[in-house]
Amino acid sequence: MAKLNYLTVGSNDLEKAKTFYDGLLGSIGMKPLFEHPSGGRLYRGNGSMFGVLGPHDGNPACIGNGMMGGFAFETVEEVDAFHAKALELGAKCEGPPGERMPKAYFAYFRDLDGNKLCGYKVG
Repeated sequence: MAKLNYLTVGSNDLEKAKTFYDGLLGSIGMKPLFEHPSGGRLYRGNGSMFGVLGPHDGNPACIGNGMMGGFAFETVEEVDAFHAKALELGAKCEGPPGERMPKAYFAYFRDLDGNKLCGYKVG
């Protein structure tokens, strides 16, 4: 099961982003929690919360250079499935699933707005 504490990303097309995250996060047991006043949505599940929002300052959403959120999984098969689901939903691969160092398995992608996320298993 995935574990994330709390993360939000911005989007300039919240309807497309919500469809993407409904599918991706739904695949790991996270469900919509509530609609955000920005037009976005917050999700909860597995002890985690995730939001896709319109930026609070009213400016266009932009990706953070070097920013990345990670979802921890218990097995490499869960990492593989999470990465595959993201790509199926239109994400761009930023590094296929694989061992990055001993006992560290990671898979990277960018969502529809360019936010970088990863799934990983360590140990």
